[in-house]
Amino acid sequence: MAQNLFGAREVLSETESGKVYYYKLDKLTERGFNVARLPFSVKVLLESVLREANDYDVRQEDVLNLANWKPVNEEIEIPFKPARVILQDFTGVPAVVDLAAMRTAMVALGGDPKKINPLIPVDLVIDHSVQVDEYGTDLALLNNMALEFERNNERYEFLRWGQQAFDNFGVVPPASGIIHQVNIEYLAKGVMSRPEDDGMVVYPDSLVGTDSHTTMINGLGIVGWGVGGIEAEAVMLGQPIYMLMPDVVGFKVTGKPAEGVTATDIALTVTEMLRKAGVVGKFVEFYGAGLSNMTLPDRATIANMAPEYGATMGFFPVDDEALRYLRRTGRLPDEVELVETYCKAQGLFRTDETPDPIFSSMIELDLASVVPSLSGPKRPQDRVALTDMQPVFGEALVAPIKNRGFELPAEALGNKGTITGTGHQIGHGSVVLAAITSCTNTSNPSVLIAAGLVAKKAVELGLDSKPWVKTSLAPGSRVVTEYLETAGLQTYLDQIGFNTVGYGCTTCIGNSGPLPEATVDAIKEGDLVAASVLSGNRNFEGRINPHIRANYLASPPLVVAYALAGTVDIDLATGVIGTSKDGYPVYLKDLWPSNAEIQQVMDTAINAEMFKKIYDGIEQSNAQWNAIPVSGGDLYDWQEDSTYIQNPPFFDDLAGGVREVSDIASARVLVKVADSVTTDHISPAGAFGASSPAGIFLTESGVPQKDFNSYGSRRGNDRVMTRGTFANIRLKNQLAPGTEGGYTTNFLNGEVTSIYDASVAYKAQNIPLVVLAGKDYGMGSSRDWAAKGTFLLGVKAVIAESFERIHRSNLVGMGVLPLMYKDGQTADGLGLTGEETFHFHLPATLKPREDVRVTVTDLKGASRDIVVQCRIDTPVEVDYYKNGGILQTVLRSILKKGETAQA
Repeated sequence: MAQNLFGAREVLSETESGKVYYYKLDKLTERGFNVARLPFSVKVLLESVLREANDYDVRQEDVLNLANWKPVNEEIEIPFKPARVILQDFTGVPAVVDLAAMRTAMVALGGDPKKINPLIPVDLVIDHSVQVDEYGTDLALLNNMALEFERNNERYEFLRWGQQAFDNFGVVPPASGIIHQVNIEYLAKGVMSRPEDDGMVVYPDSLVGTDSHTTMINGLGIVGWGVGGIEAEAVMLGQPIYMLMPDVVGFKVTGKPAEGVTATDIALTVTEMLRKAGVVGKFVEFYGAGLSNMTLPDRATIANMAPEYGATMGFFPVDDEALRYLRRTGRLPDEVELVETYCKAQGLFRTDETPDPIFSSMIELDLASVVPSLSGPKRPQDRVALTDMQPVFGEALVAPIKNRGFELPAEALGNKGTITGTGHQIGHGSVVLAAITSCTNTSNPSVLIAAGLVAKKAVELGLDSKPWVKTSLAPGSRVVTEYLETAGLQTYLDQIGFNTVGYGCTTCIGNSGPLPEATVDAIKEGDLVAASVLSGNRNFEGRINPHIRANYLASPPLVVAYALAGTVDIDLATGVIGTSKDGYPVYLKDLWPSNAEIQQVMDTAINAEMFKKIYDGIEQSNAQWNAIPVSGGDLYDWQEDSTYIQNPPFFDDLAGGVREVSDIASARVLVKVADSVTTDHISPAGAFGASSPAGIFLTESGVPQKDFNSYGSRRGNDRVMTRGTFANIRLKNQLAPGTEGGYTTNFLNGEVTSIYDASVAYKAQNIPLVVLAGKDYGMGSSRDWAAKGTFLLGVKAVIAESFERIHRSNLVGMGVLPLMYKDGQTADGLGLTGEETFHFHLPATLKPREDVRVTVTDLKGASRDIVVQCRIDTPVEVDYYKNGGILQTVLRSILKKGETAQA
């Protein structure tokens, strides 16, 4: 029985199978709230709390706070229960490991393991593991896929088990597409439904995902953004995600793009504008009549880049174009009709006549002002007009590094390198990698077809990619291949080296594969600033390839054009790109298709049946995936010798029941750090050496260093990840002065040692541990292992001057107590060196944000009390803490329900 605390549930329609209910936002209008003028994105959050209100994890107060949203809000925390969760394989593996571990724990506690399942739909798309090893051949796709399976066999066996073991959990296998394109083309429904009383209740599709570019789905009018693993796991298991009530920046769109301007150009322009405006942590919502001049894939391209412009979302409301897109991508007529009926009934449907919502601030862009552009060479917000590209690159060569230049001396500007065996010379700006890649652009037919048409015209004129360019095409879904082949364009892309290399993220996330050895030697010979041009969303130095220093984001047709030119040190807009087979100079205007040409191909080569053909049964579409043997049934068959997948010890102490809140006594400090320590400092990331605790462990486990892989690939093994926590080479732990990296002083013997080894020594004597920190502790990306690793090291409490919001929540979610100094106090101001012992006096009736007395005893035995604030912020979080964390809370709840049912 739904609680319906505000009496808002009404019948939307009646069908043969029963009533269709919805929670009507206008019921709050009747109470005097101006719901009609709220931003559309806020209305979706409001509907969620209205429907889910239960006076526990979603309070009536939360509904009233959101209904009373204002352009300038106080720091009010609100809960949000998304309709579903989406995962990619890199971040999804540890989430599935935790679910598997919960099942194992359930059996140990005498419960039914089948009760452990996601409570809302969860989809995992395997797209982050394919690498461009082979390129420029007809066999590139097959050979790269074979290497992918070989490298990831153990992880894939585990995910195959999860696919058959869990309800509400789907896996889209490798070589199917990129998570966000599969989401928008197939997984997204627009409106969701679930049983309620004597019928069904319908509500907006919404989600969180363990990938920052989850925001691409905002282009379809669906609320969603990227989160860390702990938050995603909590949402899977029915818990809310907590967030501050957002500011919403209105981005008004007017006008129509000029001939030759692509969606990529618009996205890069928007990214530049919003980065300058400062929208970090805010919602951006697009409005205005100019939206009607943008296709849905164009909107999705812009929404995808929300992480690059810093926003939580880049939201486009549902309108007629969204309905057309659902039809074009093969959604069922009844599904599309429901989206239209529901959104219009709820005031969630935009038209050109819709009154502008009230926003926190506004920005405006006339689409007619957008020009062809790239972004780089080091950041996605640094847009460069195509006409300015050559001089701006020249300026970057000599600009100071602090100004994002390369600081080359004048005598080095003419350096060259010779590619052995070919005689070709390359210089600064030579394009050595050109990749049509990334969810940002490969989801957009207009720019993919434009790239194909540029290739066609180039081949017909006798042009080819320069021989030193590593070229690749990694479509975001197999639908792209279908329409490129139907249009007869794939063959032309193949002829200039843009053969399909895989269906996944590839170059955009750094999986570009190695450059040819001769090219690397030439770059080293000339100490060259070599370039890449890619249709991606991130171009930070070192991300794309360690040997490429200048990386430019561009539309797919420009990627092709730069591959033909072979350098970014060219006036591509007006200069000669090459010479035709008839001996005439070829310019960009000779290759660039008109908007009408692109539209004609789209009209004839793309249809809804293509999407139905590709996505019907896609979960079972990969024969190599289907052939992976599955071990275990309802329980995963953990292998003790596995170095990738292990049963984490999160649930080892559940048998004793819910713990009473009690003092933390005789605690020692493991880590003491200053301000702005990020989750990158805390969480294991990147490669690691043989002498590190993780490297020593793998070596002792029989793994050679060449097979260490990265921390990211081993996120399913707590034994590796715990050893890598606080091991960042740039960490400055004040307890080990003069060192940099994962070191501390073990106060049991006074020796400086690794943080991991010290924690083991403390744990052997049952000594709890503490972290002392400065301001903004845990800022940066939301990394679940920053909290998981902290817990597994034996840390029971963290005292900081302030916390980044998500990391504070994650600490509570792992049963670690976050505490904050009061009234501007600091560790140094209080004279805390980190050598002391700490006794935390915690009342059994611990309340949110109450003061906690801490007795500090120095090396001479002198004791004094300090007072800190408990940063467990809500009653729900108190329950999490008592249970030892979010997952433990859910596990005990499920176990208790099972016992009640049996009684």
